[in-house]
Amino acid sequence: MVPEWPVALLSDPGAVKMGSGRPSRPQIIHTSQPVPMSQFPDARFLLSANAPGQFVADAGSEVAVAGRSNAGKSSAINVIVNRRQFARTSKTPGRTQLVNFFELRPGQRLVDLPGYGFARVAESVRQHWGRLLQAYLEQRKSLSGLILVVDVRRGIGDFDRQMLEFAAAVETPVHILLTKADKLKRGRAAAALLGVQKELGDTASVQLFSALDRQGVDQAREALDRLLVARRS
Repeated sequence: MVPEWPVALLSDPGAVKMGSGRPSRPQIIHTSQPVPMSQFPDARFLLSANAPGQFVADAGSEVAVAGRSNAGKSSAINVIVNRRQFARTSKTPGRTQLVNFFELRPGQRLVDLPGYGFARVAESVRQHWGRLLQAYLEQRKSLSGLILVVDVRRGIGDFDRQMLEFAAAVETPVHILLTKADKLKRGRAAAALLGVQKELGDTASVQLFSALDRQGVDQAREALDRLLVARRS
């Protein structure tokens, strides 16, 4: 069983109330515009789910992408897939509020999970997101890997550790992107990478990444392909 997702993981101390928290119909909140030389030329948006019953058929394999709302998750997805606005970016953290399914290749999907730790919404909405995430992690047999997006300047936080525990509970391999590496000098970035590797050991593979200067993009794509063919035991 997956450990219960604490509501606090989806909240911010300064949260303000927005919305009613009632589940809604699937909403298209992502767009995909073709870009030449995409590694996934046939990638397409499938749907956004606000309830487990709206998830796509649980077949094939899929890699989920998770992280704090301000860690650069959408930008990382766009660069890895090499499709502009494949995952919609915003200046306001916390805009990914549903479970968003994309087909990369036949039988292979990428799933953009709601960001955590910065969402300024009503408590009822955060509780709903927690239940939605828990249902996804616990129920999806096609989940073959998790990409965890972490701001290299912040390091692994409590929210990220909780997600690692969730992944371990469902025996899902994890690859960590230490994003925004361009914000640090090379020596500090390398030290941050080493620190995370020492902290996590063999719990997850880790790399430096920058959506801005495309540092580590090839390595991230290789990790995505590797996870897509992984299988939960």
